[in-house]
Amino acid sequence: MANVTLRVEDKTWEAVKAAAEREGQSANAYIASVLTAITDPDSAGDRGERIRERLRRAGMLEEAPRTTKQRPDAAVLRAAGRRAGRGTQVSDLVSEGRG
Repeated sequence: MANVTLRVEDKTWEAVKAAAEREGQSANAYIASVLTAITDPDSAGDRGERIRERLRRAGMLEEAPRTTKQRPDAAVLRAAGRRAGRGTQVSDLVSEGRG
């Protein structure tokens, strides 16, 4: 486990301690849970979602872009699957190159 030294304004530190107390946690445990909620979507739960929403509103949450790519047509995929593996095997190409 890593140890981290963090410098924050006194006002911020007081707010962190107050938030931790409201959650019934130490400031260290609270900060660790906030960092986990930010970086691990699987840790969600109601509390994690609330933290992420606050960060999102503050413009401090980097979200993955939503993809607009469409899936390839099923017929195209089937045709590619039928063609796959019909060429010369790599091991044959390597053997030919050594000869």
